[in-house]
Amino acid sequence: MTDLIAIAYEDEFKAEEVRLTLAKLQREHLVELEDAAIVVKDQDGKVKLKQAINLPAAGATSGGFWGLLIGVLFLNPLLGAAVGAASGALAGALQDIGVDDNFMRELGETLQPGSSALFVLINKVTPDKVLEEVAPYGGKVLRTSLSKDQEKQLQEILSNRGIKPEEIAAQV
Repeated sequence: MTDLIAIAYEDEFKAEEVRLTLAKLQREHLVELEDAAIVVKDQDGKVKLKQAINLPAAGATSGGFWGLLIGVLFLNPLLGAAVGAASGALAGALQDIGVDDNFMRELGETLQPGSSALFVLINKVTPDKVLEEVAPYGGKVLRTSLSKDQEKQLQEILSNRGIKPEEIAAQV
């Protein structure tokens, strides 16, 4: 089961720091993320989305490769690469996976200027080890798909209110 967790931070860069920490933990097989995106509300009040994966760019790269390969087969590699890259970029732009962009923008509007939020979809997690790594960053839980008790415990850990990460891990 995939869980959604959205956490707000008091500055524009903290959400990115936590995302990088989660990426490191994913390489260590302690967490499996389906998606991780960041919303930043700058000092002017503008909301910006930062996706972990740029789908149009990834699609263009993949499409360019396959287009080049097919183009070589039909003796026109440049045309094949161009058509493949264009179709791949279009497919990537039309495909929206992970956390809904409109949902992230709506929650981003509620943030204070100069702050950020991290949105993650988690497939699997080793709670005690992951929480131990992300707890020092603090944060305020905005939304989750966790139970109310789990959400409350997560907020208490992020607020350093005495619940240890291993205590929540025992209940997850």
